[in-house]
Amino acid sequence: MRDEPLVSVIVPVYNEEATLGELLERLRRAPFRKEIIVVDDGSTDKTPDILAEQPDIVAIRHERNRGKGAAIRTALEYATGDIVIIQDADLEYDPNEIPRVIEPIVKGDASVVYGSRFFKGLPKGMPLPNKIANVLLAWAVRLLYWYSLTDEATCYKAFRTDVLKAMNLKCERFEFCPEVTAKALKRGIQIREVALHNYRPRTKHKGKKVRWTDGVEALWTLLKYRFRD
Repeated sequence: MRDEPLVSVIVPVYNEEATLGELLERLRRAPFRKEIIVVDDGSTDKTPDILAEQPDIVAIRHERNRGKGAAIRTALEYATGDIVIIQDADLEYDPNEIPRVIEPIVKGDASVVYGSRFFKGLPKGMPLPNKIANVLLAWAVRLLYWYSLTDEATCYKAFRTDVLKAMNLKCERFEFCPEVTAKALKRGIQIREVALHNYRPRTKHKGKKVRWTDGVEALWTLLKYRFRD
């Protein structure tokens, strides 16, 4: 791997006109070498117009809304970097933390790294149902895979690109997170965690799209992949 690896930042987007422009500017300013791959997952707001004004990114569009997992799988076909990381467009996660998240991969100490929101307890402002769901998912990983993770559902998941592409992903929606967690652990790949300091949770009122049914689906996905490839 080169001294300064190329990082493929995958940004799945659905109706994020309010934050997308600022997110892209933050990504551009963040101190690492990058390609930005945005998949517009059938947005019906001004997201396509915003993307049309961005000549320095790879922009792909799904004509209908298929889900976050499907958007990530589409973007992965265009990724040419040494490392892949997922970035939501809602400004909950600060791109300036990406260099710290990918550092263990850059150094050759890890193949998969998660940025954890919960090293110092549950963050203020996160709705109670989301807190409960995150705790349950972390415990499910411990019980099913005998592996301790503080934050299974974090957006900031970074991978060596060859490792992620070899997982043969099937996800359509938010089950991307449990699928890659399960497949990494079943392959004997250790998942490193790095503390996030600038996470700012978004509420459903502000556009948060995760539903309680996604938590149920995540638990089912962890269980399903525990007993099948």
